[in-house]
Amino acid sequence: MPITLPETLPAFDILSQEGVMVMTETRAARQDIRPLKIGLLNLMPKKIQTETQFARLIGATPIQIDFRLIKMTEHVSKHTAPEHMEAFYRPFQEVKDEKFDGLIITGAPIEHLPFEEVTYWDELCEVMDWTQTNVHATFGVCWGGMAMINHFHGVKKHMLDHKAFGCFRHKVMVPSSPYLRGFSDDVLVPVSRWTEMRQDEIDAAPGLTTLIASDDTGPCLVDDPGHRALYVFNHFEYDNDTLKQEYDRDVASGTPINVPANYYPDDDPSRKPLNRWRSHAHLLYGNWINEIYQTTPYDLSEIGRA
Repeated sequence: MPITLPETLPAFDILSQEGVMVMTETRAARQDIRPLKIGLLNLMPKKIQTETQFARLIGATPIQIDFRLIKMTEHVSKHTAPEHMEAFYRPFQEVKDEKFDGLIITGAPIEHLPFEEVTYWDELCEVMDWTQTNVHATFGVCWGGMAMINHFHGVKKHMLDHKAFGCFRHKVMVPSSPYLRGFSDDVLVPVSRWTEMRQDEIDAAPGLTTLIASDDTGPCLVDDPGHRALYVFNHFEYDNDTLKQEYDRDVASGTPINVPANYYPDDDPSRKPLNRWRSHAHLLYGNWINEIYQTTPYDLSEIGRA
């Protein structure tokens, strides 16, 4: 089944050309089923790239998805055209009376700031609390996952002395998890961050289970059933060249940066990187969508009442 997107959203043409099943809102309205209503709270500067990455993953499932783009109410994006934001995004304050089957909260390039110094932190705390009454399942990604685990459990983020950057082997810690159906015993995952969450502090927080972890970069995917949430600190959603874009940007600006580990063939930046995580990315988000589909109330208004 397809994902429903506005025809004029850039992701519509991109995903159509890739063979992803996309559907116009008009056509979706004629189908006598209830699609899953999934929101994307997009905190990344490159909005179009990020919305396309997540639409690609959740649109590859056999379930019709009603995809909604959300922004922080007062924050003004400096890297995306105002016309795009006006056409496709709704501020949180306009949607907070609605119910959602799922919500993805993306990362943001503000790792160096303490959480409480982020300009939209108060509203983001409101969003995170809102998920407990108006959202059936939430997926926090990178900084978004760190923000959620800090907000709900007090787990702190810690600065690294060097950037964790590249593709790292990860171990599947709980192969019986429904979110890891079809996973290999180990997984290659793109990592790009200056901060970390520490396993001993996660273990000390009641109700949290680490599902995927790396000897090199620590915990990756954490299950929080008490808050109906998953937290992933790395980037299954990345495109083939996302790490390359980050590396080239830093090289061009003179910012000290290591060649991303295990990414280019023979660690040679002149060679084209290969995507070795795509299948697990689709499995993870497909499993998440499937779990939502299996457990969410048919009547959206019932979400949060249990």
